[in-house]
Parts: sequence; C-alpha cells; structure tokens
Amino acid sequence: MQTTVSGKYYEDLEPGQIYRHAITRTVTETDNLLFSALTYNSQPLHIDAEFSKNTMHGQRLVNSIFTLGLVVGVGVGELTLGTTLGNLGFGEITFPKPVFIGDTLRAETEITDRRESRKNPETGIVHFETRGFNQRDEMVVKVHRVGLMMKRPAPA
Repeated sequence: MQTTVSGKYYEDLEPGQIYRHAITRTVTETDNLLFSALTYNSQPLHIDAEFSKNTMHGQRLVNSIFTLGLVVGVGVGELTLGTTLGNLGFGEITFPKPVFIGDTLRAETEITDRRESRKNPETGIVHFETRGFNQRDEMVVKVHRVGLMMKRPAPA
C-alpha cells in the first residue's frame, strides 16, 4: 500500500523559507472546554466564566496548550505529512497575547536551520519557528521546534 505524502522532504526545507498556512480557525467555547477537560486542566481561567469576569482579562482565556497545538497542527499537511519521523523537541514557547473564545487564528512557519543527521544518512534535522496570529494580526504564540525529517527517496 502506497502512503500519500504532501509534506516536504529535508531537501525542500531551506532556512529562511516562510510558509503562510492556508488553514485559519475560529476558536470555539467547545474547543476550549473539551481540550481542557481532556487534559484534566481545571484552571478556572479556562472553564469558569464567572470566575474569569473578575480577572484582568474580564473573560475566559483559551487553554494555551490548545493554541500551541492548533498553530503547529495547521502546518502538518503542507510541511510534514508523511515526511517526518517525529518531533525531537520543542524549544522556547511564548504567548505574547491571550487568545479568547471567538478569536480566529492563522499561522506561519519559518525554517530557521537544518543539518543532516549524523546517525542516519537518510534523514535530516530541521528547525521550525511557528508563529500564530489572531484576527487583529497580533502574535499570540511563537514556538521553536525541531523535527527529524526524511530525505527524498532515491529514484528506483
């Protein structure tokens, strides 16, 4: 059975390239509540409207791990679907602005570095910086991650 590959191979991911991902997503109350429940995050800032009214934000904040997962996830089909062998790690993650229920998020990913794997000549290590923005073009998340990527298969 042939696997469909829409992601980029190591050779395709040049430092300096920026991919503006086509998928945008409005965050719903259900997204926030379900994700918080699934991850056992009982922080009232995420799930209690009455509690949140009395905070500096005046409303519930979207679970930041949901935000992180969303902005990384929207790039999978374009960048890594079928061509990654896994995440090697996440580096600095920042949330410069809060995300609220009803915000519409978009993301872009920049290739910041790459090198061939010393252990496996059929793979390479790629550094990705993904940035997420709300509908006002305010950056709401920035994350650096490192992935182990497949090299392009040799022609048969």
